[in-house]
Order: sequence, then C-alpha cells, then structure tokens
Amino acid sequence: MSGKIRLVLITGLSGSGKSSVAKCFEDLGYYCVDNLPLPLLRDFLTRPLELMEGHDQISIVTDVRAPGFAEEFPKLVSEMDRRQLSLTLIFLEASEDILVRRFSETRRPHPLAGDRPLLEGIQHERELLAEVRGVADLVLDTSDWSIHEVRNQVFREFARDSANASAEGPVVSLVSFGFKHGIPTGADLLFDVRFMSNPHFVPELKPLTGQDAAVRHFLEKLDEYHELLDKVEDLLLFVLPRYSRENRSYVSVGVGCTGGRHRSVAVVVDLAKRLQKADWSVRVINRDIAR
Repeated sequence: MSGKIRLVLITGLSGSGKSSVAKCFEDLGYYCVDNLPLPLLRDFLTRPLELMEGHDQISIVTDVRAPGFAEEFPKLVSEMDRRQLSLTLIFLEASEDILVRRFSETRRPHPLAGDRPLLEGIQHERELLAEVRGVADLVLDTSDWSIHEVRNQVFREFARDSANASAEGPVVSLVSFGFKHGIPTGADLLFDVRFMSNPHFVPELKPLTGQDAAVRHFLEKLDEYHELLDKVEDLLLFVLPRYSRENRSYVSVGVGCTGGRHRSVAVVVDLAKRLQKADWSVRVINRDIAR
C-alpha cells in the first residue's frame, strides 16, 4: 500500500445511477460506501490513513440525502488534505424526462419532492447541486446509457494502475462530435472546426470518416487544417500543466463539426498523436462517427 489513498467521490442527481457506478468501482477492487453522512465523510477526509487502514482505493457515494449537502460539500472538498488523498469527484446527471421516467418505473420517492410534483423536485435538486457540479472532475450524463454502458465508461476511465494515476497528470479525453447531435456534456474546452471545407460534400468521401486516408488527404491539403492543429496544440500544452497543478484528474476536450464524422474525427486523431508525443495520457472518443 502506498502512502496516499485513491478516493473517488460519487455524487449527482437522484436517479442518475450513483449506486450502479459504485458497484462498478467495487468490481474494480475499491472499498465502497454508499450514502455516507457528511459528519462521517468529514471525519474520514481528516484522517483517512487511520480510519481506512489496509485500503488504498475507496469510493464513496454521498448526495442530497445528507442534510446540508449542497451547502457544505463543496467547502468540505476544497479543504481536504491532498497530501493524503488523491481525489476524483464524479458528478452524475440525466435529462429531466429520463429522471421522471426512472422514478415512475421504480415508484420510489424523490428525496426533494415531498408534497410537490416529481418534476419540481428534480428541478430543485439540479439547482441546489449546480455548485457541486461545477467543482467535479468528471461529469457523466447517463440519460442514454444502459447499465452495461455505465460499466464500460467507468472501466474505460478507471481500470488502470491507480498508484500512478495522480503522478501522470490529468487524462485528456478528446471527443469528436457533431453539433447537430448536441454538445457533449461536461466538456471543459470546445472547438468548432466547421470553418473548414466539408468532405461530406465530396461524393466519394461522404460515406467515409476522418479515420480514412482519403478524407485525411483531403483535409491535409488545407492550410487552415495544419494551422488549427498547431494553435490548439499550443493552447492545450499551455493549459494542461495548469489543470494538473489544480489537481484535475480529467480534462475533456470537445471538437465539433456538423455531423461528427469527418473533420472533427481527423482533428481529434491528430491532436491525440501530438499530445501523446508530449507525454500526456489521452483517450479518443468519436461519439458520432457511426451516425
């Protein structure tokens, strides 16, 4: 066991899948605690090595079921001793219609609904947790995810050597997407590459993607393509060490074109190569490439 505990705090909207995510961490070998009251969480954050002797990977679910959570939790996280803890804060959310459906199907009461309609309870909780969401390292929208997709996402992000996680700096997720399908939830930085000529309107390139040589050859003939890569690379190499200095575990960078199949995919592929060459840990997610 190392001298620093790897801690994942799981929070977010009621009905967004926090317990399911906790089970995924349990499968990864984490010691998991669900619905930990704030006084106990505060005590743990003060002396983790003493209270959790023998465990160096821990995940804790805490949320609005704990009295005073929205007001106290951000302060509690900001005051924690990071010399003893390597922290990742995950915030889970989902769309209002999905949350309404989930609560209706399970027939469980929403913790903030009380005598008010379910939708009002959901909206009130989202407002209360806005500050908590803002300090999260990773925001996951589970609206369209099955339990298997939730598991895949957690394993993709966390199934690696946790002892080296904090030393490597933040993991950079490069996400290509199409604006017509919506902006990715939780992106820290967004780049719009729709100013470049679109391979979609070249008949022989339309069925291909930014991973294909013909599309890449088309884009690489554009001066602005190389200039874009240079400028975005310079910006990322400037901000990433500063994210690391602020103890960020994850940084999500969205690159969008119209449909998310050609220009954004190519840019993400090339940015990944450049960042990896600069010794950053990178994951590529081509969200809309199959649409």
